[in-house]
Amino acid sequence: MALADAVERLQVLGDESRLRLCLLLRQHELRVVDLVRVTGLAQSRVSTHLARLREVGLVHDRREGAQVVYALATPALAASSKAALDEAAAGDDPLLAQDRRQLAELLRSSRDDGPDGAGDVERDYSPGRSWKSLSLGLVPLLQLGDVLDAGSGDGAVASMLAPACRTLTCVDTDADRVAAARKRLRRHAHVSVVQGDLAALTLPASASAFDTVLLLHTLTYADDPSAVLAGCARVLRPGGRLLLLCLDAHQEPDLASRFGERHPGFAPATVRRLLVKAGLDVVEVERICREPRRPFLPVVRGVAVRPGARGGGR
Repeated sequence: MALADAVERLQVLGDESRLRLCLLLRQHELRVVDLVRVTGLAQSRVSTHLARLREVGLVHDRREGAQVVYALATPALAASSKAALDEAAAGDDPLLAQDRRQLAELLRSSRDDGPDGAGDVERDYSPGRSWKSLSLGLVPLLQLGDVLDAGSGDGAVASMLAPACRTLTCVDTDADRVAAARKRLRRHAHVSVVQGDLAALTLPASASAFDTVLLLHTLTYADDPSAVLAGCARVLRPGGRLLLLCLDAHQEPDLASRFGERHPGFAPATVRRLLVKAGLDVVEVERICREPRRPFLPVVRGVAVRPGARGGGR
């Protein structure tokens, strides 16, 4: 290799962000979106750095379906470039240590997407192929009966599920969100939106009124999760189902301050205990996926049934 080329490569590696990317790509082939998730750098910066690294021969890329995958050009590395990477990797820099942890979490999360490759829906994009289109397409097949969306927020999820419900009642404590939900859902005659306390539900039909109760990322905001679940169990018909989604227990205190959460998630064992305490028969409680953004927190799903013969339906 000419001296000028060796100097240019070392100059390129002299940028902290480009050095981080090279060290990550030495460990595993990655896409731009993966590198963004691991490093926290803006996508435009990652793309620009990759273009420069590829230009000097430090990185190569290949197509995998509709995606572009990058890797370190290890066989072509000059001794000087390899030595620079080895020296950086051998240190105890906290940022590089964080990159290694985030990469390990990303790779584990990819494996946890499921044996059938469900995570590839978004990863291997093709026109029309997304989780949103899949979810909306499957809704008409659901038969949810009379539904309570407890903690419905602005009604975004309710608007998607409305066609699958005989009736849909949305409840939230926040007046602004209730107003937004009413505006969003006003075209659905069978949907009602009310402001109320989930721990003391006072609906027009306050007992055995619903076939399905949804608690979608609501419990972490509740002052008294046990009281909320007891209220939801009370309004379920015998045989009715409760579906709960929440973050797994975590140690990310900034989430509470940023989003107003009152509880740092709930471990599966805690979710199971709360459902049993509410008088429900637990069908399943499990971690189902991880959040796609840092800190990649697991999401827990709980499904429970009120004892008794099931009635109602769509």
